Amino acid sequence: MENEPLIDDALKTELSVLYQATGRHYHNLAHIEAMLALARDYRGELGDPEAVEATIWFHDAIYDSRARDNEAQSAALAEQKLAGRIDAGRLGRISAMILATATHQLPLFDDAAAIRDASLFLDMDLSILGAAPEAFDAYERAVRREYGWVEEPMWRAGRGAVLKTFLARPHIFHTQEFRQRFEPQARLNIARSLQALT
Repeated sequence: MENEPLIDDALKTELSVLYQATGRHYHNLAHIEAMLALARDYRGELGDPEAVEATIWFHDAIYDSRARDNEAQSAALAEQKLAGRIDAGRLGRISAMILATATHQLPLFDDAAAIRDASLFLDMDLSILGAAPEAFDAYERAVRREYGWVEEPMWRAGRGAVLKTFLARPHIFHTQEFRQRFEPQARLNIARSLQALT
């Protein structure tokens, strides 16, 4: 059992189907692949790269823009599918990292390596904020399509509030690496987006 990858081909296929569902314009397979590419870039920095990879695969597995418990549902799915494949400690960390994507605040781990992995994972998830302007604008349009059922005034207010909380943080990204690579552009992108929303 130990030598089997946490996310084997059968599980990848099963999860890929979820990510290819209609109505997913941003939270789809392309988002997962972009995060997996970043995880490869930073593999040397990760304490448990396999667990981070599994977290990436599961973190948006359940995604319904009308629901408020997507993260909890995705974490529950991870617990169900990975039970028996790994020890409870690792599974607990994966679950906590998925739940942390609801607020993008770090989980309260007592292990420095686990905190580091969670920091890098959360930063990977938000790296789109610091993408080149065209890519960021495409992301904004895709998220808007996912919330197509929300009327424009409500969308502007809600999206504006989310973006303002990121700008208000001393740092958008948890790690030095991502701050250097993405923070300045993320602040410019978000400020520009807020201007367009008002």
